[in-house]
This record gives sequence, C-alpha cells and structure tokens, in this order.
Amino acid sequence: MRSIDTEILIHASPQRVWGVLTDFVAYPQWNPFIVAAEGRPEWGERLTLRIQAGGSSHVFKPLVLQATPPTRLRWLGRVGFPGLFDGEHGFELRAEGAGTRLLQTESFQGFLVPILWSKVEPTTRAGFEAMNQALKVRAEA
Repeated sequence: MRSIDTEILIHASPQRVWGVLTDFVAYPQWNPFIVAAEGRPEWGERLTLRIQAGGSSHVFKPLVLQATPPTRLRWLGRVGFPGLFDGEHGFELRAEGAGTRLLQTESFQGFLVPILWSKVEPTTRAGFEAMNQALKVRAEA
C-alpha cells in the first residue's frame, strides 16, 4: 500500500469549508484538480469526477464510503477491476482555533500501484496541494 497525505490550515469554520468542499456544481469555478464533479456526497452514492493531473484528464466513478458533515468525506475509486489500482480518498476537517485543518489523503492498493507509483505520486500530490490551496482561497473569501 502507498499513500499521499497533505494538509492545510484554512481560516474558516469547518461548516464553511464543508460547504465549499461538497458544492460539486461549483468545482469548475475554483478546483484545479477535480475540475468537474457530479453526484451527492452521501454514503453509498456513486460520484462522477473528472480529474486533471499531469497534463491529462481522467474520469472516475468512486463510491462514497463516508459523508459525515462537517468532518469527513471518503470515497473509493478503482481503475479497471478490484485489486488492479484502487484508491481510497479522504478529506478530514478538524476545527483548529478559529479555523479548520484540512487533511486530504489517499491510500492506494493493487497490482499496478508499484508499477505506476513513480508517475502517479508526483502528479497526484501536486493536484492535492493545488486543490487544498484553491479550497483555502475560496473558503476564506
């Protein structure tokens, strides 16, 4: 298993950050990583996400594993069949002082992970960090 962990402090309440994070319709306006999102952030729902990373675009249809406002959103995405390249993506929002610490993480498992990791890791990490920064700007506005 491999993982990517990022975090950022946002000077806005967890409720405000959650509102921006789960307003999928607005993603094209501000999100440089998940450039389009459809579906509802609710347990058991299937989302449709278009990811822009490393100069290429990919569509994923992850399953929401957890949606606990305003603290946690998790989904499981797969490339191909289960066990080939699976990613469990998570957002955790922790109240910190008058703001929110956002943790964006993903754990990767599957046969192709070791083979593709050197290409996937840097572009995905850069996407997470760009999204974190853009979410901060939008939530603080």
